[in-house]
Amino acid sequence: MTSLPQPLLYAELLSVGTELLLGEILDSNAAFLGRELTARGVMVQRRQTVGDNLGRIVAAMQEALGRADVLIVGGGLGPTDDDMTREAIAQLAGQTPYEDPQILAWLRGLFESRGREMPAINRKQAWLIPAAVSLPNPNGTAPGWLVTLSTGPLAGKRIAALPGPPREMQPMFLKELLPRLNLPTHAFYAVTLHTTGIGEGSVAEQLGAALTQAGNPSVATYARASGTDIRVAASAATAEEAQQLAQPVLQAVRAQFEHFIWAQTLHGEEQPTLAQVACTALGQHTVAVTEAGSGGALALHLAGQSAVRGVAVSEDHAALLTLGLTPVTLHAHGVTSAEAAAELAQAASTRWGADYGLSVVVNLAGGQGHAALVGAGQTHTAAFNWPGNAAQVRERAAITALALLWRGLSGV
Repeated sequence: MTSLPQPLLYAELLSVGTELLLGEILDSNAAFLGRELTARGVMVQRRQTVGDNLGRIVAAMQEALGRADVLIVGGGLGPTDDDMTREAIAQLAGQTPYEDPQILAWLRGLFESRGREMPAINRKQAWLIPAAVSLPNPNGTAPGWLVTLSTGPLAGKRIAALPGPPREMQPMFLKELLPRLNLPTHAFYAVTLHTTGIGEGSVAEQLGAALTQAGNPSVATYARASGTDIRVAASAATAEEAQQLAQPVLQAVRAQFEHFIWAQTLHGEEQPTLAQVACTALGQHTVAVTEAGSGGALALHLAGQSAVRGVAVSEDHAALLTLGLTPVTLHAHGVTSAEAAAELAQAASTRWGADYGLSVVVNLAGGQGHAALVGAGQTHTAAFNWPGNAAQVRERAAITALALLWRGLSGV
């Protein structure tokens, strides 16, 4: 297996704001930055979140720059006393902030253009330090900073400070910061294989340490609600070289788990849902659904799919008897049996005139049940046994039914 030299640039991300720690705001900036930097061959090795406390912000910056070449800080550039990112960078650089007259004039003009007088508190947003380059912000009042440290053990390290609101941060990162970073020519290529019906532990065990601990290409696993994702990634000088480097490993992994893979996506592509893939496999055929005990979880996954002719949801035994469950099966096998699921699937197909019938029957208390798919002269069933809270059991039951639909139609 070919190994390249270590990536030329390591980065870390630091999000600043007590509101992030309290869960009042979702940190979408870190995900955006991670995607954008990784796609450019930058090794993003860690991300942190810290509250609005000067000492903790400075400590987090020092720690991150002890490992990384560049630190990107999001948030803390507002005009109030608890916005401390500028103070923290100034303290780390050993420099005193001053008001930049050009930035101050721009700020005043921004407020005047809106028929307002600039509050004195906003003067703070015109600060600079000698080591900082100001990053323009056409979408807000908080210019960013790009600082290159020049003294001490962190000399040569860079800190970029970006505003917190995504509508300000993302354009600033793409248009102002990236051109100034002069990133090395490096490309990243990654393919994610989406699997169902096999747990993350089993995937990792079958892959083996030779793959999961390799550096370039790398193989990583992620547990998802729909199953386990396997990402194969490589870095190289060009996109073509990175793809060539990843291909042998990708082909080996794909062959090893071909019976579990329901989709694959390139880095940056939108991931399809299991419901979309299963309904695509239907082609011109249609499906009807009956759910017992899952509270409509399967119907929510299938919402908007044109192949679905109809859905019935109930937990009442009497209602299920009208939906196709026979008294004999109910008493002999129980409402959450494979036999019950098969009867309800067959009845759903007949009731709505669909080519296929799909059902799921759930015992919420025990986290157990069955899914069934009936059509084309065949009956497929699948059992599940995943205890958890009601929401978890319903979701897992729906995924089992969707996986059964995909498998039954794909012949996997």
